[in-house]
Formats: sequence, C-alpha cells, structure tokens
Amino acid sequence: MKVSTEWLSEWVPLALSLSALSERLTMAGLEVEAIESIAAGIEGVVTAKIVHAAPHPNAARLQVCQVDAGTRGTFTVVCGAPNVRPGLVGCLALPGAVVRDGQQISITTIRGVESHGMLCSARELDLGDAQDGILELPSTAVIGSALSTMIALNDSVLDLNLTPNRGDCLSVLGIAREVSALTGAGLRGPSIVPVPASSERALPIALLADSSCPRYVGRVIEHVDVTVATPTWMVERLRRCGVRSINVVVDVTNYVMLALGQPLHAFDLTTLTGGIRVRQAGSGERLILLDGSSLELDAEALVIADHQQAVALAGVMGGQTSGVQTATQHIFLESAYFAPIPLAGTARRYKLHTDASHRFERGVDPTGQARAVEYATRLIIDVCGGSPGPTTDATLATAIPRPTSITFRSTQTAQVLGIEIAADEMHELLTRLQCSIQRESIKPWQVTPPAHRPDLVREVDLIEEIARLRGYHTLTESRPAVQLSLNLPPSAATQKRKIRHHLQAAGYFEAITYSFISDEQWQRFADAQAIPLTLANPISQEMKVMRSSLWPGLIAAARHNLHRQQAGVRLFEIGMVFALANGELLQRTRIAGLIAGLAQPEQWGCGPREADFFDVKHDVENLLRACGVKEVEFGSAIVAGLHPGQTARVIAFGQVLGVLGALDPRQSNALDRQGNLFLFELDLEALPKAPVTCYRPVSRFPSVRRDLSVVVAESVTAEMLTKTVKAAAGEHLRDLQLFDVYRGQGVDSDKKSLALGLIFQDSSSTLTDIQVEVAVANVVARLAHDLGGRLRT
Repeated sequence: MKVSTEWLSEWVPLALSLSALSERLTMAGLEVEAIESIAAGIEGVVTAKIVHAAPHPNAARLQVCQVDAGTRGTFTVVCGAPNVRPGLVGCLALPGAVVRDGQQISITTIRGVESHGMLCSARELDLGDAQDGILELPSTAVIGSALSTMIALNDSVLDLNLTPNRGDCLSVLGIAREVSALTGAGLRGPSIVPVPASSERALPIALLADSSCPRYVGRVIEHVDVTVATPTWMVERLRRCGVRSINVVVDVTNYVMLALGQPLHAFDLTTLTGGIRVRQAGSGERLILLDGSSLELDAEALVIADHQQAVALAGVMGGQTSGVQTATQHIFLESAYFAPIPLAGTARRYKLHTDASHRFERGVDPTGQARAVEYATRLIIDVCGGSPGPTTDATLATAIPRPTSITFRSTQTAQVLGIEIAADEMHELLTRLQCSIQRESIKPWQVTPPAHRPDLVREVDLIEEIARLRGYHTLTESRPAVQLSLNLPPSAATQKRKIRHHLQAAGYFEAITYSFISDEQWQRFADAQAIPLTLANPISQEMKVMRSSLWPGLIAAARHNLHRQQAGVRLFEIGMVFALANGELLQRTRIAGLIAGLAQPEQWGCGPREADFFDVKHDVENLLRACGVKEVEFGSAIVAGLHPGQTARVIAFGQVLGVLGALDPRQSNALDRQGNLFLFELDLEALPKAPVTCYRPVSRFPSVRRDLSVVVAESVTAEMLTKTVKAAAGEHLRDLQLFDVYRGQGVDSDKKSLALGLIFQDSSSTLTDIQVEVAVANVVARLAHDLGGRLRT
C-alpha cells in the first residue's frame, strides 16, 4: 500500500517528522518498507502556454516556441518534443530553475537561437518515466502560476507492508485513522456531503446470492463527458499510489478506492438490460473480462448480471462488454460488500488478483458503500458533469456482519502485558480506535469495535491494541510466575527425535523439501494406476502436484550437492506424502533417505569405495532396530523408479513397512553423473511406538561360540538361513553372525558355502557342553529339513 504524505496530511495533522512517523507506524505493526521522495528540490517551474511554434532555422527537428508565462512574461524556448504545438499548456522551467537530479536551467544558445528556459517532460520533473514529450496540463490551468500550487511537489510516498488482518489500512482514510489513534491528532476528513438526485433514472437491484453479497449500492449518472481529461492533481495522486490513469470515470473510481478503501466499478449504462442481479454463475457460463481473458465459470462463482447475461466477476473484475468507453455517456456506479472467503476462493480459482479483490478478501467496511458512491458522484459531476439519479441501496440486513460487543476486564491487561495501565488511559486509547465503550466502576467494560475493524473480536485483541497504541517500548520485562511440571513428550515426537539422532549419528543430514513437485517428478515414482493430486492454484508449473513420495525432493537436493563437488551425500527427510484413494485425500508421515557417492569419507585406513545396496540395507536395519523392530525381513519387489534387480520390500510384523533400492539407471541420468544412487522410504506411522528404555543386567556367565559351515543351494538367501537358525537354536542364542560366503573347489557349482557364528549365553548359569551341542544339533537338523543344507566337511 502506497500513500502520499501530502494527501494524508489533508485528513490528519502530521506533527511528527517523516522518519519519526515511519518509525511509529512500523512499531505499531504497519511496516514502512520504503520512503520515496517525489520531485524533491524542483524549483522555478511554472505553468505556461505555447502561443507560437515555428521550425528552427538551423535544425530540422527543433522548433522555436513563444511561450506565455502569464505575469512573468513571454519567453523564447527552443524545443524538440514531438507534441509541441500552439495552444499546448505545459510546464516551463525558467532560467535559474532546478529540475530533476539538481540540474539548473540557464539561458543557452541552441544552433544560433537563444533559449530562455526549458519545456519539461514528466521525467525531467520527477513526475513519472515519460520522456518522449512535454508534460501536458489541462487547458484550464492558470497560466504563470507555480507548478507546486497545481501539483504538490516535495511530497513523499510511504510504501507500507500490511498484514492480512489490517485490510482497514488499505486506504488513505485507514492510514489517517491509524495516525490519529497513534498520535492523538484529530481526524479531519473526509467530509462527504450527499449529492441530491437531479434525475429519476435508477436500476432495480436483486440480491440472489444471500450472504455472499448482503449489500449492493448503485447509482445512475447520465450525460457524463468521458472525454474530459482527468485533473492533473488526481492523475498525480493515482500515480504516486501506484495506479495508472485510464479515463476520467475509471480514475475517479480508483481514486475513491484509494481514498476510502471501498472498491467501485462503473458500467456503461446502455449495455445493461433490465436491472442488476447479484447471483451465482451458471455452470459453464462464459464471461470476457476487461483484460480480454475469457472465463468459463462454475456454480461457485459470484457474478454481477443484468437480465440477460453476466457482466462482471463480482469483486474481482468487470466485463469487457459493459466497460466504460470513450463513447460512453451514461454510467451506472456500483459499490458493494462481498463476503471475503467466497470471493477469495473465486479469485484464486481463476488466478486473478486485482486491487479490488485484494481489499474484498481482507474485508471492507460493510457500512461504507453509500458513502463511496456519494464521494464518487461528487467527483464525477465536478470533473465531467452529469445528472445523477437516486442512490439505490439493496441490503439483506440479517446477513450484514455487525461488530459484536466484547467483554473487557481492565484488570486483565496487567496480567497479559505485565504492567499496570490506568483505566482512564485505556479508555482513551480504545476511544481513539473509534470503539464504543460502556464502562462501569466494578463490572467489566462492554467494548464494541467500529465496523471497519473486523479483526477485533476477543478481549486479547483489545489488549493488543492498547499495547500497540501505547508503544511496545513502554512494556517492561518481567518473568512470569508459573508452576512448571515435567511432562513426557508424546511418543510420536520421541520417535521422530530418536530417528533423527540415529540417522545423524550414521552420517546423514536432514533435508526439508517442498511438498509440491512437478508433474514429471511425480510420474517418476508413481504407480500406473495412481492419480496425481493437482493443486488448483499452484505457485508454478514446477510445483503443481502434491508429492506421493519424499524421494523427488531428496534427489533434487542430492543433485544440488553432487554438482558442487561433494564426494558423498547422505540425506534424510521426515515429512507428509499425499495420495487420492476412492476420491478421498490420504496423508501419511514417512521417513526417507538417500545415499550417493562414497560410502565413507576419504581416509588413510582404507581405500575409497562407492556406496552400494548393502550400505542402505544396513542403515535401514539399524534404524528399525533403534525403533524397536527386532525381526526384519527383506523381499524382492518391483517399485516404480527403482532398479528392478536391486529393490526390496521391508517387512515386519507381517506387513510391509517400506521399500529400499537403487535408483533406476534411466532416472539416474537426471543427476548428470556416473554411479548409483540408493534410496529408502518407510511408513513412520506403521512403526511401533518408541520403546521405553529399560535396564537389562549384563550376564555374569561366559558365552559359548560355535562356528558352522553349511552348504546350501544358490537360491537360499541369507534371510532364509538366519530365520531358520534362529527358530531352531532355542532361547540361549544371543547372536548370529554370517561371516563368510564361499564358492569354488569342493562345492558344487549350483551351491554355496555359508559360514555362521552362533553365540550362546545364559543369564543365570554357565551353559554346559551338552546344552550347546543339543542346540547346534537342532540347528543342523532344521537346516537339512527346511533348506536342504549340510555341513561342509
């Protein structure tokens, strides 16, 4: 929001310096991001009229002009602007004048002709970027008067960054109210006197959308001269607030919006059939907007329509066919209150954002519609004439939002802010906000906020306003006296913390990536029957689909690091994934990880080695063990985006917890590097709750180790072997190690020899040789029966 301090000072006295005012507004929550000086230092420029223009005798592109500066005299000026012509009223910088960048004008000789000054463009006066012609002023301008009397020079513009809850400050009036409340200065504007009707012409208005538009005010103004130039002062105020001039009627509606915060729209009356109907759009109904875009509307869109068709997208943008054109003679002014939430949804669905929708989304004053129409009527009649009809106010009283009374306990302020504030001071501060207060000595106050402050709904909101107006710097530091209790964190939080600590200890770095990915990234890891969850209003095409896996974000992060000479990358992320099932949104929390490059940092003790499938499998096993999952199985799987020969399901408790594997080589090309990349992803919600750490005494009795060398078929996996041994060894088996695999002489070509280390131990006594031998015999027997294994001799 940009606001001119010259305009602002008309409505509230500005006793503070510009820097002090900016600081005060910023500390009150209205951040001043920048201060822009307008035409600073411009001096000696007057309004003047070209009475004669003739070609320069020595230059084809220059003209010698006789310029009338009123009582200051007539001056000869050499000018090369393309719009120079007799009768033009512009700005003359007299000798000695100062223009943009401190340039001082002097009498100069140009190709043999003496020039007494300069006819200025907007850029030379720091009044815009146009520099291809003389700045033209209205023909009614007083010749010879100082430009500063016509256009406020030495002005400054405050560029404010407002929070979404302060829609009331999206106007000069809103900022003036805020300055008045902060400084105690009296608010002296605007003074709006109703314009009496001089015509009986009116349009009937029907509100057919219930609470989406509970108030609609309209007025017909006939015989308007749209060809009249917008006054220079109005054009300049619009420009300083970031709005370009279009035509006089549109400029007036924009001016009123900036002044009062109430958007208006003007229709060409002759294009409207019957009356105005505020209704929901018909499904598939089409509307061409002022910017030329064509919309196919849905049933949730609110439109302004006549008795034949939609003529505007309510609160967002008008229609092309009903807009004010040069030939327009009769107009219909619209000023309405649109409910913020439905309008915001419409604007986002159609990817439209306008000055009007920006204000309606944040909530406008539901009592200010008629006032805005009266203000606009007065400006239009004063500038371009016209005959106004009666103002029509269609209102659904029960649907108009009304401020609710807030119970305010003056004693609560000290408890929240930590300081005592006198009741009279609090009363004064709330009164500055235009709150209505019913105050009694003992009972709580009843405070009713003004209609333009819909953000004040609770007692704590009023306390915040008191602190804000008083100044946060006046609050003293104090330590709250609270009774603390030691509560155990939720098990889910404990589990995530344990997972983070475990993976960080294993050399992983945590990544946090966007939940939005491109359609191409989504397809890389999506099943053939999966349906993408597409955003209705994406930030960009690269962020239009909700992720169904954490892998795309991790791969992008790995790519970023590998392209910056990182030899080894280990990343993990804990986050939500999203999917559609039977038309419903499913959200699950997952833990995913990635390994690429070297398995471990360079060192002298061993040579460099690329990470492989077993590295990621080892990390997953250790992670699950830390989460209390003691028995884990791995089974081959086919997963979209992973290598079909190096992919496994992670199984525990009879269910699939996740998958791990190597990235499909075809996908690896996206990383622009040689070498494999390994991934895992686990369903965090399927893991058991974090186990409670408990003490288990270390056995005082010795352990016994027995090594076996077993010959089995090539098809027997290590998982099958260890599962069979654990089932047969009995309760005294403490650990099982597979420490060697042999293929070669003495072993058939279709078989392999696996060396196992079995460690037995009892917590209450020393195991005898007989107990150990019985356990080993059971293992050998079970291996022979289940897997066809035999001891290697």
